[in-house]
Amino acid sequence: MDPVRNPYAPGAGQRPPELAGRGRELDVFDVVLERIARGRPERSLMLTGLRGVGKTVLLNTLRSEAINHLWGTGKIEARPDQSLRRPIAAALHMAVRELAPRHRAPDRIDAFLGVLKAFAQRSTPTGRGGVAPKLRDRWQPGIDVPASSGRADSGDIEIDLVELLSDAAAVATDVGTGIAIFIDEMQDVGAEDVSALCAACHELSQLGAPLIVVGAGLPHLPAVLSAAKSYSERLYRYQRIDRLDRIAADQALCAPAEREEVEYEQKALDLLYEKSGGYPYFVQAYGKATWDHAPRSPITAADVRVAAPEAEAELAVGFFGSRFERATPAEREYMRAMATLALVDGEEGGRDDMDAAVPTAEIARALGRKPASLSPARDALIKKGLIYSGERGTVAFTVPHFGRYLRTQPA
Repeated sequence: MDPVRNPYAPGAGQRPPELAGRGRELDVFDVVLERIARGRPERSLMLTGLRGVGKTVLLNTLRSEAINHLWGTGKIEARPDQSLRRPIAAALHMAVRELAPRHRAPDRIDAFLGVLKAFAQRSTPTGRGGVAPKLRDRWQPGIDVPASSGRADSGDIEIDLVELLSDAAAVATDVGTGIAIFIDEMQDVGAEDVSALCAACHELSQLGAPLIVVGAGLPHLPAVLSAAKSYSERLYRYQRIDRLDRIAADQALCAPAEREEVEYEQKALDLLYEKSGGYPYFVQAYGKATWDHAPRSPITAADVRVAAPEAEAELAVGFFGSRFERATPAEREYMRAMATLALVDGEEGGRDDMDAAVPTAEIARALGRKPASLSPARDALIKKGLIYSGERGTVAFTVPHFGRYLRTQPA
Protein backbone atom coordinates (compact mmCIF):
# COMPACT_ATOMS: atom_id res chain seq x y z
CA MET A 1 0.00 0.00 0.00
CA ASP A 2 1.03 3.62 -0.43
CA PRO A 3 3.79 4.33 2.15
CA VAL A 4 3.04 8.05 1.96
CA ARG A 5 -0.38 7.35 3.47
CA ASN A 6 1.07 5.17 6.25
CA PRO A 7 -0.57 6.58 9.40
CA TYR A 8 1.62 4.95 12.06
CA ALA A 9 4.26 6.88 13.97
CA PRO A 10 6.88 4.92 15.95
CA GLY A 11 8.97 7.74 17.40
CA ALA A 12 10.31 8.92 20.73
CA GLY A 13 7.54 11.02 22.26
CA GLN A 14 5.77 11.29 18.90
CA ARG A 15 2.02 11.27 19.29
CA PRO A 16 0.38 8.29 17.55
CA PRO A 17 -2.51 8.98 15.18
CA GLU A 18 -4.90 7.41 17.72
CA LEU A 19 -4.19 7.89 21.43
CA ALA A 20 -5.96 4.73 22.52
CA GLY A 21 -6.35 3.37 26.02
CA ARG A 22 -5.53 6.58 27.91
CA GLY A 23 -9.03 7.90 28.54
CA ARG A 24 -8.86 7.27 32.29
CA GLU A 25 -5.68 9.32 32.69
CA LEU A 26 -7.12 12.19 30.63
CA ASP A 27 -10.33 12.16 32.69
CA VAL A 28 -8.37 12.26 35.95
CA PHE A 29 -6.38 15.26 34.75
CA ASP A 30 -9.51 17.10 33.64
CA VAL A 31 -10.92 16.63 37.15
CA VAL A 32 -7.70 18.01 38.64
CA LEU A 33 -7.89 21.11 36.43
CA GLU A 34 -11.56 21.71 37.21
CA ARG A 35 -11.11 21.23 40.95
CA ILE A 36 -8.25 23.71 41.08
CA ALA A 37 -10.27 26.18 38.98
CA ARG A 38 -12.96 26.01 41.68
CA GLY A 39 -10.48 26.54 44.50
CA ARG A 40 -10.51 22.90 45.61
CA PRO A 41 -7.29 21.28 46.89
CA GLU A 42 -5.58 18.83 44.57
CA ARG A 43 -2.36 16.84 44.40
CA SER A 44 0.31 16.97 41.74
CA LEU A 45 0.39 14.03 39.35
CA MET A 46 3.09 11.41 38.68
CA LEU A 47 3.02 9.05 35.68
CA THR A 48 5.19 5.93 35.92
CA GLY A 49 5.92 3.06 33.56
CA LEU A 50 8.46 1.25 31.43
CA ARG A 51 10.05 2.69 28.31
CA GLY A 52 7.81 2.56 25.27
CA VAL A 53 4.45 2.77 27.06
CA GLY A 54 3.83 6.36 25.96
CA LYS A 55 4.58 8.40 29.08
CA THR A 56 6.05 11.31 27.12
CA VAL A 57 3.17 11.28 24.65
CA LEU A 58 0.70 11.36 27.52
CA LEU A 59 2.66 14.12 29.27
CA ASN A 60 2.50 16.26 26.13
CA THR A 61 -1.22 15.54 25.77
CA LEU A 62 -1.88 16.60 29.35
CA ARG A 63 0.03 19.79 28.71
CA SER A 64 -2.18 20.50 25.71
CA GLU A 65 -5.22 19.98 27.94
CA ALA A 66 -3.86 22.50 30.44
CA ILE A 67 -3.25 25.03 27.66
CA ASN A 68 -6.83 24.51 26.46
CA HIS A 69 -7.95 25.45 29.99
CA LEU A 70 -5.90 28.68 29.64
CA TRP A 71 -3.27 27.55 32.15
CA GLY A 72 0.33 28.67 31.99
CA THR A 73 2.59 25.71 31.25
CA GLY A 74 6.24 24.83 30.95
CA LYS A 75 8.02 21.54 30.30
CA ILE A 76 11.50 20.24 31.04
CA GLU A 77 13.35 16.95 30.62
CA ALA A 78 15.50 16.08 33.61
CA ARG A 79 19.04 14.88 33.06
CA PRO A 80 21.40 13.14 35.48
CA ASP A 81 23.91 15.43 37.18
CA GLN A 82 22.05 18.56 36.06
CA SER A 83 20.71 21.02 38.59
CA LEU A 84 16.98 21.65 38.40
CA ARG A 85 17.43 25.39 38.96
CA ARG A 86 18.00 26.55 35.39
CA PRO A 87 15.49 24.28 33.60
CA ILE A 88 12.68 24.97 36.05
CA ALA A 89 13.38 28.69 35.77
CA ALA A 90 13.04 28.43 31.99
CA ALA A 91 9.79 26.44 32.34
CA LEU A 92 8.27 28.97 34.74
CA HIS A 93 9.37 31.83 32.49
CA MET A 94 7.42 30.21 29.64
CA ALA A 95 4.39 29.59 31.84
CA VAL A 96 4.20 33.17 33.11
CA ARG A 97 4.71 34.58 29.62
CA GLU A 98 1.56 32.68 28.60
CA LEU A 99 -0.37 34.34 31.44
CA ALA A 100 1.12 37.85 31.14
CA PRO A 101 -1.18 39.16 28.35
CA ARG A 102 -4.21 38.50 30.59
CA HIS A 103 -2.75 40.10 33.70
CA ARG A 104 -4.06 43.57 34.57
CA ALA A 105 -0.90 44.71 36.37
CA PRO A 106 2.30 44.49 34.29
CA ASP A 107 4.27 45.57 37.35
CA ARG A 108 3.28 42.32 39.08
CA ILE A 109 4.63 40.31 36.15
CA ASP A 110 7.89 42.29 36.18
CA ALA A 111 8.22 41.77 39.94
CA PHE A 112 7.89 38.03 39.52
CA LEU A 113 10.35 37.98 36.62
CA GLY A 114 12.85 39.79 38.84
CA VAL A 115 12.49 37.02 41.43
CA LEU A 116 12.75 34.40 38.70
CA LYS A 117 15.94 35.94 37.34
CA ALA A 118 17.51 36.04 40.79
CA PHE A 119 16.57 32.39 41.32
CA ALA A 120 18.05 31.35 37.96
CA GLN A 121 21.31 33.22 38.40
CA ARG A 122 22.03 31.55 41.71
CA SER A 123 23.04 28.51 39.64
CA THR A 124 26.02 30.35 38.19
CA PRO A 125 29.15 28.62 39.50
CA THR A 126 31.83 30.66 41.22
CA GLY A 127 35.26 30.94 39.66
CA ARG A 128 38.59 29.90 41.08
CA GLY A 129 39.13 30.83 44.70
CA GLY A 130 35.40 31.44 45.17
CA VAL A 131 35.51 34.62 43.08
CA ALA A 132 32.32 35.38 41.16
CA PRO A 133 32.69 34.96 37.38
CA LYS A 134 32.80 37.95 35.07
CA LEU A 135 29.51 39.19 33.66
CA ARG A 136 30.23 37.72 30.22
CA ASP A 137 30.58 34.24 31.81
CA ARG A 138 27.35 34.39 33.80
CA TRP A 139 24.27 32.59 32.53
CA GLN A 140 21.59 35.02 31.41
CA PRO A 141 17.99 33.67 31.45
CA GLY A 142 16.72 36.13 28.81
CA ILE A 143 14.61 38.21 31.22
CA ASP A 144 14.57 41.95 30.50
CA VAL A 145 14.13 43.10 34.09
CA PRO A 146 16.75 43.46 36.82
CA ALA A 147 17.14 40.59 39.26
CA SER A 148 15.46 41.27 42.59
CA SER A 149 17.05 40.69 45.96
CA GLY A 150 15.87 38.89 49.07
CA ARG A 151 13.46 36.44 47.48
CA ALA A 152 14.26 32.97 46.06
CA ASP A 153 17.96 33.84 45.96
CA SER A 154 19.34 32.37 49.19
CA GLY A 155 21.24 29.63 47.38
CA ASP A 156 19.35 26.92 49.29
CA ILE A 157 17.32 25.21 46.57
CA GLU A 158 14.58 24.10 48.96
CA ILE A 159 13.98 27.59 50.37
CA ASP A 160 14.28 29.23 46.97
CA LEU A 161 11.99 26.83 45.14
CA VAL A 162 9.23 27.15 47.74
CA GLU A 163 9.36 30.94 47.43
CA LEU A 164 9.55 30.91 43.63
CA LEU A 165 6.64 28.53 43.08
CA SER A 166 4.54 30.37 45.65
CA ASP A 167 5.10 33.63 43.78
CA ALA A 168 4.30 31.96 40.45
CA ALA A 169 1.07 30.57 41.89
CA ALA A 170 0.14 34.07 43.07
CA VAL A 171 0.46 35.35 39.49
CA ALA A 172 -1.83 32.57 38.29
CA THR A 173 -4.34 33.43 41.03
CA ASP A 174 -4.40 37.04 39.79
CA VAL A 175 -5.68 35.90 36.39
CA GLY A 176 -8.01 33.23 37.77
CA THR A 177 -6.18 30.24 36.36
CA GLY A 178 -3.27 27.93 37.21
CA ILE A 179 0.26 26.90 36.30
CA ALA A 180 1.41 23.36 35.48
CA ILE A 181 5.06 22.36 35.24
CA PHE A 182 5.68 19.13 33.32
CA ILE A 183 8.86 17.16 34.09
CA ASP A 184 9.85 14.22 31.90
CA GLU A 185 12.42 11.60 33.02
CA MET A 186 11.79 12.75 36.55
CA GLN A 187 13.69 9.85 38.10
CA ASP A 188 16.87 11.63 36.91
CA VAL A 189 16.31 14.70 39.09
CA GLY A 190 19.05 14.89 41.73
CA ALA A 191 18.29 13.94 45.34
CA GLU A 192 18.61 17.51 46.67
CA ASP A 193 16.37 18.90 43.94
CA VAL A 194 13.76 16.14 44.42
CA SER A 195 13.62 17.00 48.10
CA ALA A 196 13.16 20.69 47.27
CA LEU A 197 10.44 19.94 44.74
CA CYS A 198 8.55 17.78 47.24
CA ALA A 199 8.82 20.53 49.87
CA ALA A 200 7.50 23.10 47.40
CA CYS A 201 4.57 20.89 46.35
CA HIS A 202 3.79 20.27 50.03
CA GLU A 203 3.72 24.00 50.74
CA LEU A 204 1.56 24.73 47.70
CA SER A 205 -0.94 22.01 48.59
CA GLN A 206 -1.31 23.40 52.11
CA LEU A 207 -1.95 26.86 50.70
CA GLY A 208 -4.35 25.56 48.05
CA ALA A 209 -2.24 27.41 45.47
CA PRO A 210 -3.08 26.85 41.77
CA LEU A 211 0.23 25.31 40.73
CA ILE A 212 0.88 21.62 40.12
CA VAL A 213 3.78 19.50 38.95
CA VAL A 214 3.10 16.69 36.49
CA GLY A 215 6.00 14.27 36.36
CA ALA A 216 6.74 11.21 34.25
CA GLY A 217 9.34 8.60 35.04
CA LEU A 218 10.36 4.98 35.30
CA PRO A 219 8.59 2.57 37.68
CA HIS A 220 10.92 3.37 40.57
CA LEU A 221 9.98 7.08 40.58
CA PRO A 222 7.71 6.66 43.65
CA ALA A 223 10.68 5.17 45.55
CA VAL A 224 12.87 8.11 44.50
CA LEU A 225 10.28 10.59 45.80
CA SER A 226 9.70 8.63 48.99
CA ALA A 227 13.42 8.57 49.74
CA ALA A 228 13.47 12.37 49.47
CA LYS A 229 10.46 13.08 51.71
CA SER A 230 8.54 10.51 53.70
CA TYR A 231 5.25 12.33 53.08
CA SER A 232 5.62 12.12 49.28
CA GLU A 233 3.51 8.95 49.27
CA ARG A 234 0.54 11.16 50.18
CA LEU A 235 1.70 14.23 48.31
CA TYR A 236 1.20 12.99 44.75
CA ARG A 237 -1.42 11.14 42.78
CA TYR A 238 0.39 8.22 41.13
CA GLN A 239 -0.78 6.69 37.86
CA ARG A 240 0.96 3.63 36.41
CA ILE A 241 1.02 3.68 32.61
CA ASP A 242 1.09 0.15 31.26
CA ARG A 243 0.74 -1.76 28.00
CA LEU A 244 -2.53 -1.45 26.10
CA ASP A 245 -5.21 -4.06 26.52
CA ARG A 246 -6.44 -5.89 23.45
CA ILE A 247 -9.33 -3.53 22.71
CA ALA A 248 -7.13 -0.42 22.95
CA ALA A 249 -4.34 -1.97 20.86
CA ASP A 250 -6.81 -2.87 18.11
CA GLN A 251 -8.20 0.65 18.24
CA ALA A 252 -4.69 2.12 17.91
CA LEU A 253 -4.24 0.11 14.70
CA CYS A 254 -7.73 0.16 13.20
CA ALA A 255 -8.88 3.74 13.79
CA PRO A 256 -6.13 5.44 11.72
CA ALA A 257 -6.36 2.70 9.06
CA GLU A 258 -10.10 3.22 8.70
CA ARG A 259 -9.50 6.90 8.04
CA GLU A 260 -7.40 5.74 5.07
CA GLU A 261 -10.15 3.24 4.06
CA VAL A 262 -8.02 0.24 5.01
CA GLU A 263 -9.13 -2.74 7.11
CA TYR A 264 -7.47 -5.57 9.07
CA GLU A 265 -8.50 -9.20 9.17
CA GLN A 266 -9.07 -10.49 12.69
CA LYS A 267 -6.17 -12.95 12.47
CA ALA A 268 -3.85 -10.09 11.51
CA LEU A 269 -4.87 -8.18 14.65
CA ASP A 270 -4.35 -11.33 16.73
CA LEU A 271 -0.81 -11.70 15.43
CA LEU A 272 0.01 -8.01 15.80
CA TYR A 273 -1.02 -8.08 19.45
CA GLU A 274 1.06 -11.21 20.02
CA LYS A 275 4.10 -9.56 18.42
CA SER A 276 3.75 -6.16 20.09
CA GLY A 277 2.64 -7.33 23.53
CA GLY A 278 0.37 -4.28 23.61
CA TYR A 279 3.26 -1.85 24.17
CA PRO A 280 2.33 1.36 22.33
CA TYR A 281 5.75 1.90 20.72
CA PHE A 282 5.80 -1.67 19.43
CA VAL A 283 2.20 -1.39 18.21
CA GLN A 284 3.26 1.56 16.05
CA ALA A 285 6.47 -0.13 14.86
CA TYR A 286 4.72 -3.34 13.76
CA GLY A 287 1.79 -1.39 12.31
CA LYS A 288 4.08 0.78 10.20
CA ALA A 289 6.08 -2.16 8.83
CA THR A 290 2.93 -4.17 8.12
CA TRP A 291 1.32 -1.29 6.22
CA ASP A 292 4.41 -0.87 4.04
CA HIS A 293 4.50 -4.59 3.15
CA ALA A 294 0.77 -5.23 2.67
CA PRO A 295 -0.17 -5.18 -1.04
CA ARG A 296 -3.82 -4.29 -0.46
CA SER A 297 -6.72 -4.05 2.01
CA PRO A 298 -7.69 -5.98 4.04
CA ILE A 299 -4.35 -6.55 5.79
CA THR A 300 -3.84 -10.26 6.52
CA ALA A 301 -1.87 -12.34 9.02
CA ALA A 302 0.44 -13.31 6.16
CA ASP A 303 1.23 -9.61 5.66
CA VAL A 304 2.13 -9.33 9.35
CA ARG A 305 4.44 -12.37 9.17
CA VAL A 306 6.24 -10.93 6.15
CA ALA A 307 6.65 -7.51 7.79
CA ALA A 308 7.57 -8.66 11.30
CA PRO A 309 11.30 -9.24 10.60
CA GLU A 310 11.67 -5.66 9.34
CA ALA A 311 9.94 -4.25 12.43
CA GLU A 312 12.09 -6.43 14.68
CA ALA A 313 15.27 -5.38 12.86
CA GLU A 314 14.37 -1.71 13.31
CA LEU A 315 13.63 -2.23 17.01
CA ALA A 316 16.90 -4.14 17.40
CA VAL A 317 18.86 -1.15 16.13
CA GLY A 318 16.91 1.90 17.31
CA PHE A 319 15.12 0.74 20.44
CA PHE A 320 17.27 -2.04 21.90
CA GLY A 321 20.66 -1.72 20.22
CA SER A 322 21.19 1.95 21.01
CA ARG A 323 20.71 1.18 24.69
CA PHE A 324 22.84 -1.97 24.61
CA GLU A 325 25.73 -0.05 23.03
CA ARG A 326 25.79 2.38 25.95
CA ALA A 327 26.67 -0.40 28.40
CA THR A 328 30.23 -1.44 29.25
CA PRO A 329 31.30 -5.10 28.96
CA ALA A 330 30.79 -5.59 32.71
CA GLU A 331 27.32 -4.03 32.51
CA ARG A 332 26.40 -6.22 29.53
CA GLU A 333 27.46 -9.29 31.46
CA TYR A 334 25.21 -8.20 34.33
CA MET A 335 22.25 -7.67 31.99
CA ARG A 336 22.76 -11.00 30.24
CA ALA A 337 22.58 -12.73 33.60
CA MET A 338 19.37 -10.82 34.31
CA ALA A 339 17.94 -11.85 30.94
CA THR A 340 18.68 -15.52 31.59
CA LEU A 341 17.08 -15.40 35.03
CA ALA A 342 14.05 -13.52 33.63
CA LEU A 343 13.28 -16.36 31.26
CA VAL A 344 10.21 -18.17 32.60
CA ASP A 345 9.28 -21.62 31.34
CA GLY A 346 6.19 -21.48 29.16
CA GLU A 347 4.88 -22.31 25.73
CA GLU A 348 7.37 -22.83 22.92
CA GLY A 349 10.33 -22.92 25.28
CA GLY A 350 9.77 -19.84 27.34
CA ARG A 351 8.44 -16.34 27.56
CA ASP A 352 9.42 -13.04 29.16
CA ASP A 353 7.65 -11.88 32.28
CA MET A 354 8.64 -8.25 31.85
CA ASP A 355 7.07 -7.13 35.12
CA ALA A 356 9.08 -9.62 37.21
CA ALA A 357 12.07 -8.36 39.16
CA VAL A 358 15.23 -10.45 39.48
CA PRO A 359 16.93 -10.76 42.91
CA THR A 360 20.43 -9.29 42.82
CA ALA A 361 21.64 -12.20 44.93
CA GLU A 362 20.62 -14.60 42.16
CA ILE A 363 22.50 -12.53 39.58
CA ALA A 364 25.64 -12.68 41.72
CA ARG A 365 25.21 -16.42 42.15
CA ALA A 366 24.77 -16.93 38.39
CA LEU A 367 27.96 -14.97 37.69
CA GLY A 368 29.90 -16.62 40.51
CA ARG A 369 30.59 -13.25 42.13
CA LYS A 370 29.98 -11.57 45.46
CA PRO A 371 26.99 -9.16 45.37
CA ALA A 372 29.13 -6.24 46.55
CA SER A 373 31.51 -6.66 43.60
CA LEU A 374 28.59 -6.18 41.18
CA SER A 375 27.31 -2.98 42.79
CA PRO A 376 29.24 -0.65 40.43
CA ALA A 377 27.74 -2.32 37.34
CA ARG A 378 24.25 -2.33 38.84
CA ASP A 379 24.45 1.33 39.91
CA ALA A 380 25.78 2.40 36.51
CA LEU A 381 22.95 0.59 34.72
CA ILE A 382 20.39 2.27 36.96
CA LYS A 383 21.97 5.66 36.29
CA LYS A 384 21.86 4.98 32.53
CA GLY A 385 18.16 4.11 32.80
CA LEU A 386 18.58 0.53 31.57
CA ILE A 387 17.42 -1.18 34.76
CA TYR A 388 15.61 -0.04 37.89
CA SER A 389 15.21 -1.24 41.44
CA GLY A 390 11.59 -1.11 42.51
CA GLU A 391 12.21 -3.05 45.71
CA ARG A 392 15.31 -3.50 47.79
CA GLY A 393 17.45 -6.38 46.55
CA THR A 394 15.81 -6.70 43.12
CA VAL A 395 16.28 -5.21 39.66
CA ALA A 396 14.26 -5.25 36.44
CA PHE A 397 14.67 -3.95 32.90
CA THR A 398 13.20 -0.55 32.07
CA VAL A 399 12.64 -1.63 28.46
CA PRO A 400 9.97 -4.18 27.47
CA HIS A 401 11.29 -7.33 25.75
CA PHE A 402 14.90 -6.31 26.47
CA GLY A 403 15.64 -9.72 28.01
CA ARG A 404 14.49 -11.43 24.82
CA TYR A 405 16.74 -9.15 22.76
CA LEU A 406 19.77 -9.79 24.97
CA ARG A 407 19.42 -13.56 24.61
CA THR A 408 19.81 -13.17 20.84
CA GLN A 409 23.09 -11.26 21.15
CA PRO A 410 26.45 -13.07 21.02
CA ALA A 411 28.36 -13.09 24.27
